[in-house]
Amino acid sequence: MLNKYARAFFTRVLTPFAALLIRLGVSPDAVTLIGTGGVVAGALVFYPQGEFFWGTITITLFVFSDLVDGNMARQLGRSSRWGAFLDSTLDRVADSAIFGGLALWYAGSGSDNVLCAVAIFCLASGQVVSYTKARGESIGLPVNVNGLVERAERLVISLVACGLSGLHAFGVPHIDVLLPIALWIVAVGSFVTLIQRMVTVRRESAEADAALAAGGSDAA
Repeated sequence: MLNKYARAFFTRVLTPFAALLIRLGVSPDAVTLIGTGGVVAGALVFYPQGEFFWGTITITLFVFSDLVDGNMARQLGRSSRWGAFLDSTLDRVADSAIFGGLALWYAGSGSDNVLCAVAIFCLASGQVVSYTKARGESIGLPVNVNGLVERAERLVISLVACGLSGLHAFGVPHIDVLLPIALWIVAVGSFVTLIQRMVTVRRESAEADAALAAGGSDAA
């Protein structure tokens, strides 16, 4: 749901920066790779140590590469299947690192097995939610549904909560409770989104099968 509005805004803001990178000879694929590397490093270096504020700052700086590379490709007129595949694949890697880093914190110094399990569920459900859409589209279905919590929502909810929770280290009291709340919201929202997509694919596949059967009957 956030994609519709946030992408349009940040595309306008980041267009001059994308144009600058093009003039410097940087390729969209390089931006994708560097951005993913920065997100992974920020998540797996800072989060397992409980450094949520600085980890989130690092991740946020690099996560915008997801918009910059696409902007660059459009300006260059080079939008390609490979670029779309690389971008989508590395998005999954970045998301896994974020929730994996949180799971490592709760499995270690965070000492909370329940929240560790919730973080792992967020990681896994995010991958499955993306897979259901990709698999549905691969068999010719539109998968026309706006899920409750898609990738943009997962990132915004998680990163905002992580960044604010990190202020606890600077003396802000009780704010660290935001992260557990956010993880539960993402977990439940991802589960609902998964059900929404499965129901949609079931309906669309039934409609497609019925249309195909009707077409065969008419031909006979």
